Amino acid sequence: MSIKKKLILSNIGMIVIPIACLLIVEIIAGYLLFYVFGGEAEGENLKFFLTLRFAAMIIILLLTNGLLTYFVSRSILVPIKNLSVAARKISDGDLDYSVRTEKKDELGDLSNTFEDMRLKLKEAGAVQKQYERNRQELVASISHDLKTPLTSIKGYVSGVQDGVANTPDKLHRYMEKIKKNAHEMDSMIDELFLYSKLDLEELEFRFEEVNLETFFADYIEELSFQLEKGKGKAELILEGEGFLVEGDREKLHRVVMNITQNSLKYMDKTLKEIRITLVSSEDEVQVEIRDNGCGVSEGDLSHIFERFYRTDASRNSATGGSGLGLSIAKKIIEGHGGWIWAESAPGTGTSIYFALKKVK
Repeated sequence: MSIKKKLILSNIGMIVIPIACLLIVEIIAGYLLFYVFGGEAEGENLKFFLTLRFAAMIIILLLTNGLLTYFVSRSILVPIKNLSVAARKISDGDLDYSVRTEKKDELGDLSNTFEDMRLKLKEAGAVQKQYERNRQELVASISHDLKTPLTSIKGYVSGVQDGVANTPDKLHRYMEKIKKNAHEMDSMIDELFLYSKLDLEELEFRFEEVNLETFFADYIEELSFQLEKGKGKAELILEGEGFLVEGDREKLHRVVMNITQNSLKYMDKTLKEIRITLVSSEDEVQVEIRDNGCGVSEGDLSHIFERFYRTDASRNSATGGSGLGLSIAKKIIEGHGGWIWAESAPGTGTSIYFALKKVK
């Protein structure tokens, strides 16, 4: 009930209830005084009756007005007090004080609106804390991943300066190691810069019509040449017709390259296999990139698209890479309005899927 209706009913009650109560008191008092006790309606008896009626009227008016005023004001002041307490607690940083109510009046709406604001502030606070934790983890991850090749470079430089590389062949090997580690650092910084641009949505996408059948046919040719050196193989499977999507060709190539290179790093089979399957439906093209590697455990599978996440608990960089490859792939696919996910069975291989909307 709205506050306006409460006030109107309260004012009506202050008139109707005293009149009704006074009539009841008059009937009862008259019945007892003049009928039960046989009094005459004149003289002292009448004077006593009028005095009793006046006293009853005063008492009824006081009780009625007092009780109605108390209950109406209580229904207004209690929610206001709760809101005041909640506002004070929120200003002190306590976001756990709830003012949710089932009341349907204006103060109930205000309390529930205040409650929604509290929940949003609490959620924003949790997001801010998570952001701060992510920032700290990001700084720690960058420091860790850059320090490893940098320490190696310093070690080889010291070896050269101290005369450890005392033959042309040894000096050449030291310089190659320095070059390799410097290249790793450069690639890591490039990927970090790309990820930050994607994360801030500052990277421009150059969309065009891309025929994924032709796109992957060219890529499979390149990949097959790479795998044949190690007696591996790559194949392309097409299911359905029409594989035309709108995308940024260069960035899609980055996605596929990141996925396949990640697969190749963790393959434990002698014969390495990559199978790419395109499935065309009415509205989208689904891409599956499957390897025959060691697979990913169920606990790791939900985290593989997180930045700097590696399935090896030691977080060493023996397999190379920055830990950003799949994170970048996810950002790029989402930038195309698509979605990406993974399925894996330990010991048999991993499939990375992504879907892109078809050109209408």
